[in-house]
Amino acid sequence: MSEALYQVSLAVNARARLGESPLWHPTEQQLYYVDIPACQVLRFDPLTQELQRWDVGSEVGCLAPLEGGGLLLAQRDGLWRLDTETGQRTHIAAAPYDTATQRFNDGKADPQGRFWTGTVYEPREPALAALYRYADGQFTSMVGEAVTANGLGWSPDGRTLYWTDTRAHTIWAFDFDGASGGITNRRVFASFAKRGAEQSLDDYGGRPDGAAVDLEGCYWVAMYEGQRLLQLSPKGELLREIALPVRCPTMPCFGGADLRTLYVTSASDKRPAEELAAQPWAGCVLQLRVETPGLPANFARLA
Repeated sequence: MSEALYQVSLAVNARARLGESPLWHPTEQQLYYVDIPACQVLRFDPLTQELQRWDVGSEVGCLAPLEGGGLLLAQRDGLWRLDTETGQRTHIAAAPYDTATQRFNDGKADPQGRFWTGTVYEPREPALAALYRYADGQFTSMVGEAVTANGLGWSPDGRTLYWTDTRAHTIWAFDFDGASGGITNRRVFASFAKRGAEQSLDDYGGRPDGAAVDLEGCYWVAMYEGQRLLQLSPKGELLREIALPVRCPTMPCFGGADLRTLYVTSASDKRPAEELAAQPWAGCVLQLRVETPGLPANFARLA
């Protein structure tokens, strides 16, 4: 495969504090993402280069396209519907945790339309974050004992669910039952070395953050603080490592008309001044072309 295929360029020249949850909308053909601490949802049109923002009042960890129109937002205080035509929000469900110490983070809709979203436990100790499934009007805790839930995705056949606890430097795989929404047979899909006490960032490979799955079942994961994007095989084997011009990539998603443009969000919040000066694209959205298309985003269903 040509190295030119992986030329990384700037997609959105706007520095977010913590850009996350990129979503290529299947029908609108536009890119959505969030800036978590800024409490904003953003929409970028690659054709017109227009960038639109919605201030939503509290941290929004992730979003999904809603069946029937609009977006489903997972905010600190619960789930909301955002009408992107009017900017109006409608409250759907309260958060199933103590909002003083947790907030929603990475999440997506599954192939059947159930909405899955994990949390971040902000005190870090003990590990009280979890992965939740929202279906039939209620939340169900599916996996617990985490600190920072990330890396959610499904295999092309819908039979495997992937999920990460970033602080544990581990990606897990589960057998997924599409009919019931159940998960079983938890196992390590991939794991990475933690940073040593005296280890420099230049020698640290990073920790797994957000991810996306392509049509061949490969798992693409952003390595936070590792300044790289990894492509893992369906067996968890490293296939490719792509260097990025930002220290803290957060999550990739497949977009464009052919789903072969990989968009990657990134973070600038709380980074050293010298790092930000050396990396002017930190916090921006990057893009690169890949050979294999990704899977389209699933629509969330509320009923």
